[in-house]
Amino acid sequence: MEAIITATELADELAGPTPPVLLDVRWQLTSPNTPPFDGRAAYAAGHLPGAVYVRLDGELAAAPGENGRHPLPDPAVFRAAMRRAGVSAGRPVVVYDGGQGWAAARAWWLLRWTGHPDVRVLDGGLPSWPGTLSTDMPEPAEGDFEPAPGAGRLLDADGAAALARSGVLFDARAGERYRGEVEPIDRVGGHIPGAVSAPTTENVGPDGRFLPAAELRDRFKGLGASEAAEVGVYCGSGVSGAHEVLALAVAGIPAALYVGSWSEWSADPSRPVAVGPDPQ
Repeated sequence: MEAIITATELADELAGPTPPVLLDVRWQLTSPNTPPFDGRAAYAAGHLPGAVYVRLDGELAAAPGENGRHPLPDPAVFRAAMRRAGVSAGRPVVVYDGGQGWAAARAWWLLRWTGHPDVRVLDGGLPSWPGTLSTDMPEPAEGDFEPAPGAGRLLDADGAAALARSGVLFDARAGERYRGEVEPIDRVGGHIPGAVSAPTTENVGPDGRFLPAAELRDRFKGLGASEAAEVGVYCGSGVSGAHEVLALAVAGIPAALYVGSWSEWSADPSRPVAVGPDPQ
């Protein structure tokens, strides 16, 4: 099953007999001193025709706490959000955001992890769409999707630490955060000992679209993701890390996600922290 879809392919499918459910999950990471991004207002100003808005904060993630800034959502809340948007197991889903791809990837990962068989991300997000936008507020028939968590591997802090020793654990954050040179959000800078720096921004081209699968495969293999290696990913709070898992899927490499990520790891003073460019 393909993990991404182009705007041209999406337009063709929307005009076909079984159009996919469209989810608009626009979201932006903001600092503690910056007003939060209003994704619902952006959606209301213009969205793909037929798309339903889904909130990352609150519907694709629970409230911040001891498990990080974007822990797994409450299953009942996620189920209700997906059904409200018209998601059913027997109908394909396409997710998009404002172009960065992080929030769309989070929705993609959650739907895949909870058992939906056909979910794709619009490559390049809303900026890639050549058609007109709509301000209509669709009210789709309620879906019947029943989430069944566990369709993919999920890492906790101990599992991430173990994988950094036994396989390959990618850190999807910017290199300067990995090295501990800056840390704008969390308690301390640095990385999980043994993790390899692999910024998710290097998975896309200048247009925000994913690099070709062969280039992504070469990139990840050059960073240690051999066919024999088990692969995992973490980031700041489990959002950009989902984008890296998506990039790995495009490359044909399965990967687990540590949802708590650095926001959970760094909050525990007993967890070791490595700094500098060396994984250890």
